[in-house]
Amino acid sequence: MFEIVKREELNPTVTRMVISAPNCARKAEPGQFIILRTDAEGERIPLTIADFDREKGTVTIIFQVVGGTTEKLNHMKEGDCLQDFVGPLGKKTHTDGLKKVAVVGGGVGCAIAFPVAKKLHQLGCEVHSIVGFRNKDLVILEKDFEENSSKVFKMSDDGSWGEKGLVTDALTKLIESGEQYDEVITIGPLIMMKFVCGVAVKHNVKCVASMNPIMIDGTGMCGGCRLTVGGKTVFACVDGPEFDGALIDFDEAMARGTMYRDFERHKHEETCNLFAKEVK
Repeated sequence: MFEIVKREELNPTVTRMVISAPNCARKAEPGQFIILRTDAEGERIPLTIADFDREKGTVTIIFQVVGGTTEKLNHMKEGDCLQDFVGPLGKKTHTDGLKKVAVVGGGVGCAIAFPVAKKLHQLGCEVHSIVGFRNKDLVILEKDFEENSSKVFKMSDDGSWGEKGLVTDALTKLIESGEQYDEVITIGPLIMMKFVCGVAVKHNVKCVASMNPIMIDGTGMCGGCRLTVGGKTVFACVDGPEFDGALIDFDEAMARGTMYRDFERHKHEETCNLFAKEVK
């Protein structure tokens, strides 16, 4: 069993948990993910490793409450134990030889972008973190990025936090002002990553995108994370989750990403109603 040693609500829909998982922590790297089950009857869900501490033997996950399992997970408390916690899975982020990188995160995707920025910063790379949220109430990991970046550029849709605008606005401004990046690494909503990669390609900068948002089963068997990269069919969970952003068919991925939206909403409502009955 895997104990929840710390639980923290980062905003109304996003929670951070630190899990005791020594074997996973020993080998974890940025870009990888785990698969967990809350209980013996629960479904398996993949979640990206947001941080890890090898000495303490802990792995940090950050999740947004969107479906039945994340709703159930969000009701668990410190001291509770998860049934399963398997990993690390997936390929780690390529960091070797990078000297200057722009890490672009959007919304809850910043939870995945953070460990990448942290690892690069520890390696001595100049890290420019560009992070964006709809408004200040949804901001997460602000101090974490500040402590693990050379510079942080904060963007919000309504201007209530940082500068008003999109992460693509900030990236375009930086590149056109003369900043020369070895690579742009982007993690967030698919539509955001599509346009971030578009900016990078336009300016002849290599761009890597994490396709973690479309993963479902995490083993390659369900086919839900199937996507086209460079004209070839790959699976985000076993072949990635990171790919060359210039080669990804984002339109295909976005179309597939909407397939399970109604099911997730139904399971979320069903789980919420179950907990409501238990409280009564």
